[in-house]
Amino acid sequence: MELLNALVEKGLRRELPTREEALAVLATSDDELLDVVAAAGKVRRAWFGRRVKLNYLVNLKSGLCPEDCSYCSQRLGSEAGILKYTWLKPDEAAAAAAAGVAGGAKRVCLVASGRGPTDRDVDRVSRTIEAIKERNEDVEVCACLGLLSDGQAERLRGAGADAYNHNLNTSEATYGDITTTHTYADRVETVQQAQAAGLSACSGLIAGMGESDEDLVDVVFSLRELDPDSVPVNFLIPFEGTPLAKEWNLTPQQCLRILAMVRFVCPDVEVRIAGGREVHLRTMQPLALHLANSIFLGDYLTSEGQAGRADLDMIADAGFEVEGAGEVTLPVHRVDAAAAAGGCGAQGSAGCASHGEGGGCGPCGPCGGHAQGTGHGSGHGDAAQPAAAGAARTDLVAVRRRGAGTDLPPNA
Repeated sequence: MELLNALVEKGLRRELPTREEALAVLATSDDELLDVVAAAGKVRRAWFGRRVKLNYLVNLKSGLCPEDCSYCSQRLGSEAGILKYTWLKPDEAAAAAAAGVAGGAKRVCLVASGRGPTDRDVDRVSRTIEAIKERNEDVEVCACLGLLSDGQAERLRGAGADAYNHNLNTSEATYGDITTTHTYADRVETVQQAQAAGLSACSGLIAGMGESDEDLVDVVFSLRELDPDSVPVNFLIPFEGTPLAKEWNLTPQQCLRILAMVRFVCPDVEVRIAGGREVHLRTMQPLALHLANSIFLGDYLTSEGQAGRADLDMIADAGFEVEGAGEVTLPVHRVDAAAAAGGCGAQGSAGCASHGEGGGCGPCGPCGGHAQGTGHGSGHGDAAQPAAAGAARTDLVAVRRRGAGTDLPPNA
């Protein structure tokens, strides 16, 4: 297919595709799907080999957010039956993080609901980062606390944070349709503040909120221009009790096309499959590893993921390998550029969270406010029943009831 050959060549040269080419990837047929995956897989392997980076979420403060992000289970007015608790103590958060590291995670993402941190909150998170690194000196820590104020990114970096996550989520043109309590420009500014402070920037999107293919291409092109080290791709989990509860728009095939498009547009960055992986990709998750080089291990912020052991088995069975703590995630040219700028990108990692369950973040989703929930695979609760293509799979959505904020051991 001429289109795919051209995109592979551009990806190997880090050349930006045209908007028309990106849209054409999303418009390919199911008959062409394996060709699309194979082509994007060549680009993924050229920059990242067969390594899969594991990331682990710790929800430091759950629920009761004043922001109104429509996709988020922690939003203002949410009726989702999620866990609600105030800040974990540093030792509690460090214990939760240790479970993820023991499961193979090389990055821990610290997420807190809310519009953004106060200076006191930054102090609290700084103590938490220190407690985590005392136990696991080499672990990477990404903070996801919402909109930042002047000087806060520098303070987080000084405390040992390696990265900061704040997602754009959707196109600038449609941003006001999902959130009214802050703006798209607010999100861009926070990512830029993190980069200016020398933190590795993590910023991604949420697919499946009713946006058009043009919106998806717009936000991914905006991310390419912003140039984060990591791009988490979240697939909306329509959590009951949120405004988008009825938005079941995705199929596994469309999710793969979206991931392929992201890889072609952002060939040399860490592309992470975040919230919604189990719910929307389902049995096609292993194919997605040919496109993305990073996933979350175990549970998400307010929903359960598939068993951590199942994640590890899936990676091995698909012929991939877990990235080791001593391996550098990013290609050498990105590491060198970060080092020259005095940033944490030299550590080789990408960003963290996702949109909600995949990793929410300060205000709205993984970046700005928190998370939507991400579902879990079969193996939790009742056995999943087959459903027609495109049908709602509410049987795959489970509210997190274990790990941080509970007395039960985490899933990692």
